[in-house]
Amino acid sequence: MMSQKIKTAVFPVAGLGTRFLPATKANPKEMLPVVDKPLIQYAAEEAIAAGITELVFVTSSSKRAIEDHFDRNFELESTLEARGKTDLLADVRGILPKGVNCVYIRQPEALGLGHAVLCAKNVVGNNPFAVILADDLIDDNDSGCLSQMTALHAEHQCSLLGVERIDPNDTDKYGVVKTAASEAGIGKIEEIVEKPKPDVAPSNLAVVGRYILSPRIFDILEGTGKGAGGEIQLTDAIAGLLAEEDVLAYEFKGRRYDCGSKLGYLTATVEYALKHPTLRTDFLEYLRSYCLPAK
Repeated sequence: MMSQKIKTAVFPVAGLGTRFLPATKANPKEMLPVVDKPLIQYAAEEAIAAGITELVFVTSSSKRAIEDHFDRNFELESTLEARGKTDLLADVRGILPKGVNCVYIRQPEALGLGHAVLCAKNVVGNNPFAVILADDLIDDNDSGCLSQMTALHAEHQCSLLGVERIDPNDTDKYGVVKTAASEAGIGKIEEIVEKPKPDVAPSNLAVVGRYILSPRIFDILEGTGKGAGGEIQLTDAIAGLLAEEDVLAYEFKGRRYDCGSKLGYLTATVEYALKHPTLRTDFLEYLRSYCLPAK
């Protein structure tokens, strides 16, 4: 069978971001900045680094700022050029590299992650594709989480889920998988459950916001009813996919920041600032003076 490369990534960005209200009342949560870039840009950059050339954003009526971010702003660019701000001009023009296309699809109702993915069916077509949740910011200085997963997909040619080990008491916040004996952090999934209580969870391996999925998932999603929270859960559809195809769990390399939570978002902001090429020295000095004030 000819190897199928992953060229399309779906970004479900229609959520309301209620945990960050009132900041997200008029501004999409995916546009919240970590230092000087919004979360959605980090996610897009990870996809592009993995060879993705088509970015599919499943949006809602309140997410126009995401479209504007990836669009050209000729007035801004002209002003920066006239003022000789070449570095900033390069940053702005480099948000969307040449050869990468954006597609925007409206999710008409907030019916869950599974429904959001299903909205992308006609664009994705009969090809394997990635799903990235911008809330999960994953820092890997070597290759990037999705690059790791696309390399594995090229080898195994099946669906993959990014997973990490969590506190067993937190299983009711995640989709949780049970795998066969794993090798090098890769295991065949035997069971997947959406937000199980800790006393019945099959393991402490949680699915985080990185997926590579077979197009067969669309047919299964079309027949998937509402599950946890009254929503169409992607986890339930993946459970159906397990009966037909191999699905692998991959314990990726890198640090995940749960930027869907305020603490995770603040942690990411501090740690990314400490790595920023022009901010880190002054910011570190500030943190030291704040945490260890002079007596």
